[in-house]
Amino acid sequence: MPDTQPSVLSGAFAKPFPEQVAFFRGKLGNLVPTARWDDISRSAHDRGFMVAGAAKADLLADLGAAVDRSISEGKSIGAFRKDFRAIVEKHGWHGWTGDESDARRAWRTRIIYNTNAITSYSAGRLAQLRQGNFPFWVYRHNDSVNHPRPLHVAWDGLTLPSDALWWKTHYPPNGWVCRCYVLGARSAAGAKRLGGDPDKKPESSWSESDPKTGGPVGIDKGWDYMPGDSVSDTVQAMARKTQQWEYTLAKAYMQGVPSTVRDDLVRAYRELPSVADDVRRYAAASLEGRSVAPYRTIGLLTSADVAKVATLKDGLDVSLYDYAVDRSAVGHVRDHHGDAGTEAKRGQRAIVADDYAMLPKILNNPDTVTYGGTTDIGRDAIRFTKAIGDELFTAVFEIRSGRKMLVLQTFYAGKK
Repeated sequence: MPDTQPSVLSGAFAKPFPEQVAFFRGKLGNLVPTARWDDISRSAHDRGFMVAGAAKADLLADLGAAVDRSISEGKSIGAFRKDFRAIVEKHGWHGWTGDESDARRAWRTRIIYNTNAITSYSAGRLAQLRQGNFPFWVYRHNDSVNHPRPLHVAWDGLTLPSDALWWKTHYPPNGWVCRCYVLGARSAAGAKRLGGDPDKKPESSWSESDPKTGGPVGIDKGWDYMPGDSVSDTVQAMARKTQQWEYTLAKAYMQGVPSTVRDDLVRAYRELPSVADDVRRYAAASLEGRSVAPYRTIGLLTSADVAKVATLKDGLDVSLYDYAVDRSAVGHVRDHHGDAGTEAKRGQRAIVADDYAMLPKILNNPDTVTYGGTTDIGRDAIRFTKAIGDELFTAVFEIRSGRKMLVLQTFYAGKK
């Protein structure tokens, strides 16, 4: 077996991996209202999601959906900031930075984005290290940071047994925007190949407290703990059940989230501006013949959606199914509802890529939901309609039970 755990090869801050997503989604069942950043501390973060100053349940659900999308789909901080601005406006959550300057808002959103991305990343790696039973762990400093901490640089290469007490307080991240990480090795020679120094020892005063932080010297206040330590067995068990396919990760690990919270999260997901942008971009890329993922999720069905499908189709259970678009659907819509002349004769207009951005809104707040009959290959379909402006949009989704999806089958628009 190699000296590196799988995450060294398959995981990166912008590319989520199963253990990382499983850890973060395990937190979403407990949305914690707070007034200050230190209202919960250390291992309590393993089982709860919070954003300092966010106290209302609906605000927390929207924030949780935005952060979850950033982690589970590897979205950029730019996409996160766009979603965050929309949430702030929706809830009137002004003054949340302490002031309203652009610089302060940028700093605050960066802290929220980085803290959740890095702690989930580190917790996921911890689960992998333990799953791999690596006897030696190697502390590595990330040299890409703009302002390296001298002590963190000094710890670079430190190689200790995996059960050393040092890791309980020094397992990274060790502070705000710290990007240090840990590698696993099966021998001293293997540790050296990973940049480790088996002869290096922690400073003799490593366990002494810094009066300013209450924790060891070199670690920011509240960061002297091991993210994911209290839930790593659960994270390992969850990750083993999911294949490592990015689309699967985007909708995985929601079973343990209470249904009412899950409903709030998935509705909030479809309200994120970046989701509408991504559905539009997916359609545009498909129409232009560019390479696209097999599917573009539009989020899980809510409990009400599941109940409606059961009513329309003989009690069919579509729990934990998600809505999605694929390349074939975009092609079908282009061929059947993409010609302006033909659509005009029908009293409709041609569907273009920008129209796909309406799908999250149609699914979240349809005017009607009816049984859509069966498709050409015998799949049951559900029809959604919604008036937007002076147009009536109709989207038909076919039920694919094998993949646990409702996938767009056709889409058209006409005058109300």
